[in-house]
Amino acid sequence: MTAAHADTAPTAATATTAGSETDTPSLVTGLSEEAAGTGSAADAAREHLKAKKSRYHIADTSAKDLSAVSTDSKGGKETVRLQQKYKGVDVLGGQYLVRMTKKDGKRTVTGTSGNYFTELKLDSVTPKVSEKTAVERAIAAVSSQLGGGVLHAPAKDGKAKSDLKGEAQGVTVLPQGTGVLTRHITVTGTNLADGSPVKQEVYIDGHSGFPVMQYSGIQTFGATQTATGATDDAAPASDAGTDAADQLVVKGSGVRYNGEKTEINLYKDTKGVYQMIDYSKRPADSPYSGEMISTYDARGRDVASASGAWPSGIKTFQSATTDLGADFTNSGAVDAHWAAGKVYDYYKNHFGRSGLDDKNGFIYSLVGVTSNGQPYNNAFWDGSKMVYGQGGGDFRTFSADTDVVGHEMTHGVVEHTANLVYAGQSGAMNEALADYFGNAIDLEANGQSMDDPDSGLLGEDLCTTAAPRDCALRDLDNGLTTSKDFLGLTYRGDNGGVHYNSPIFSGALWDMRHALGGDLSDKIVYRALSAYMTPLDGFTEGRAAVIAAAQELGATKAQLTQVKKAFDAHGIVPGWEKAIGIDTDALIAKDNISATGVGAGGGKYAVSRSNEDGSEPYSVWTGNTSGKGQPQLISPNNGNYNVYATTDGKNVAWAEWGSQSVLFHVRPVGGGVDKVVGGYGANVSQVVLNGDILAFTGVDPSTGLSHVQWVNIKTGATGKVNDNPYMLTSYPSIHDGKIAYAKMWGESDGYKLGVEVYDTATGKSQLMPVDKNTVMGIGQTAFTDDGVFWIEDGDGTDQGQAAVMRAAADGTARTTIVPETEKDVFAYQLTASDDAVTFLSLPYTTELSNAALPKLYQVAPDGKGGVQRVSCNRGDQVYPTADTGTRVLWLDGTTGYTNLVKRDKPAGTC
Repeated sequence: MTAAHADTAPTAATATTAGSETDTPSLVTGLSEEAAGTGSAADAAREHLKAKKSRYHIADTSAKDLSAVSTDSKGGKETVRLQQKYKGVDVLGGQYLVRMTKKDGKRTVTGTSGNYFTELKLDSVTPKVSEKTAVERAIAAVSSQLGGGVLHAPAKDGKAKSDLKGEAQGVTVLPQGTGVLTRHITVTGTNLADGSPVKQEVYIDGHSGFPVMQYSGIQTFGATQTATGATDDAAPASDAGTDAADQLVVKGSGVRYNGEKTEINLYKDTKGVYQMIDYSKRPADSPYSGEMISTYDARGRDVASASGAWPSGIKTFQSATTDLGADFTNSGAVDAHWAAGKVYDYYKNHFGRSGLDDKNGFIYSLVGVTSNGQPYNNAFWDGSKMVYGQGGGDFRTFSADTDVVGHEMTHGVVEHTANLVYAGQSGAMNEALADYFGNAIDLEANGQSMDDPDSGLLGEDLCTTAAPRDCALRDLDNGLTTSKDFLGLTYRGDNGGVHYNSPIFSGALWDMRHALGGDLSDKIVYRALSAYMTPLDGFTEGRAAVIAAAQELGATKAQLTQVKKAFDAHGIVPGWEKAIGIDTDALIAKDNISATGVGAGGGKYAVSRSNEDGSEPYSVWTGNTSGKGQPQLISPNNGNYNVYATTDGKNVAWAEWGSQSVLFHVRPVGGGVDKVVGGYGANVSQVVLNGDILAFTGVDPSTGLSHVQWVNIKTGATGKVNDNPYMLTSYPSIHDGKIAYAKMWGESDGYKLGVEVYDTATGKSQLMPVDKNTVMGIGQTAFTDDGVFWIEDGDGTDQGQAAVMRAAADGTARTTIVPETEKDVFAYQLTASDDAVTFLSLPYTTELSNAALPKLYQVAPDGKGGVQRVSCNRGDQVYPTADTGTRVLWLDGTTGYTNLVKRDKPAGTC
């Protein structure tokens, strides 16, 4: 979805860089072409693109299909940012920029850049899927993602019913191939597993209703294991009365966490109370309009109520005197308020920017939120304000470090400029820019030199006892490279690596700052952000944008060399993705699927597949797990999404998503009749097949709870493993007509967890030997000749570690296969053959390294011989499925693409 830039030579001559899979150039520099001097800058920009149609290949430059997003006019320069529309519908990431100078009423175009997608071709921009259905499916998709690992019961006074809700954002075209028409839904609420806030941006295919893209919409300082966000409510009215008796700007004082006493701008209301509101940025000729910086006391409020929403009743920090006492220091209020002013001053003084949105918008900070009554060691920008966690243990409140405040507020600047999509490489650049400017602001505000060995640290002042280098969450002076350190992630975690991979790009920017000095480097990076970058840019595009901005700002040949050397040193060069190695056999390269996995059995595999650009709705393919022969199409290629493919080696089953319902198909692996064996009116997941029984997990849209259901593919008989609508069942596996699954149910003393086996022939159930009163989590099941396997978190006190257990199908012979105390093993997903048990380990950590990513481990069914790593690939290893023997297949993200890979035996140690 990105267009590749090449380096632009340092010359005054026009240089044009071709776009990728589009006829519109991604970068044009060195222009000096007259533009319309009268009328708006946006009109002049569109007229230029129209007049140079042979260069830009934009068929319709009218406001209908090329609308103005913003115009930045400063210092005789105008930058117009235009949004591409297709038949009136927004194209995600389709933005094109036109840069001009204006002098004596005359405009001159100096360059253009961005992504305009010329290959789009859709018959209709009216979705078949209704808005109501799209919202229901988006909510269910988020529920499935949040429940994709170990199922944990809510606390006794908690809730089992999901509070997720969806809000339609309109119709959007995803620029994949000829285009994918979607409904964009924002899902907000609370994660039942841990109480964390949820805000997911979900794109539902307009034809079939399948969730084709999904990522977190909240931008945190540190990586988190769960997606975060919440509802969009308006900010509360200020307590300020702003009448003649008010004093808009009163000088107060407070002590920062570092012990420094500093001046604080306050507001004195009509009652004589001093509030943490800073009106000092307002122009003297208009003191009652313009910027306002407000800092709110959110202590004791849960983060779920503060993300994208305003906790009811919160007020600004207030004092009876101008001398703010220890409570204002210890709460983090002094640092948050002081630093917000410093961030505003930095952007105003260096770039003439009026606030985060450049429109004098209010700047809000909420300080001191917690998570389920416990410390919240993070901070984030939610699209309208900064939220700082209370901290705990060795951590202070997260406003304690100026670079954290600068980082979060810079997310607001990014949102109102290039608006880099917060996922994958564009999201990593979003984080890198927030780190770069956050650090620059910290150094300037605190008078720290870049020659200080600790000057590149971020978050180093957050700890109460640890030394700065031990405390820091990231270091910009890092030497990281794409070839050694880039981690290929799916959207499953960290939004595709936005925190994991950002230090590579920010490290290059840091090196450039060291070489050129802060003043010039900051101007170059800001110009690249505001006048060159567009929402879907990746590392290579970011490099080109910075180089072009340096040229525009008059960098010398020697300085341009330093800019390029900085990116070269971090491996950010055209084609860098090809340098990443793997130790697996690829069965299908660039499978380009998401939100669906792979099935295997009897020497066969079944997997969904799209075309190389990901624009084609998924169809199901089958092949030999040995790698011999070519994959064969087995499902219809009918414009619907055919997903959750599974096979027992004899038949292939899958779910076909349509605009009204989901249909289940079964077809012999060698071809034959494609038989529809059932359907479901809402979201489904976890389709499994063994012999005559197909089982799936369906989500009840009225409760948000999942229920395991089944169908006999020969007789047509159907049923549920339990008829209680308030009992959650999930993670099914099948063997000899029996279904094993995890379940959660309510009793008078709280929610209970267990594993059960249901016999489809008799309708009888058998509980597995799990202590319902002590178990804290139950995960995926697997069912073989050796018995029933499952993941079990026995005490919930070991930071995500869980055991792999086994019992006979009759509930006897409980055996620990992998103990919960196994070092560095965090069982999360499970699959098994008669010869081996393979599980996915997902460490419960915010560490930004390969060791923190999901990795596959294998053990014998009796646990003997110990645990071994399946593969040493760097990057995500997800959706494992066991074939025969020790062979395992999975979807691997190491190369930056989603590839179907396999290994015949484990690698051992890595």
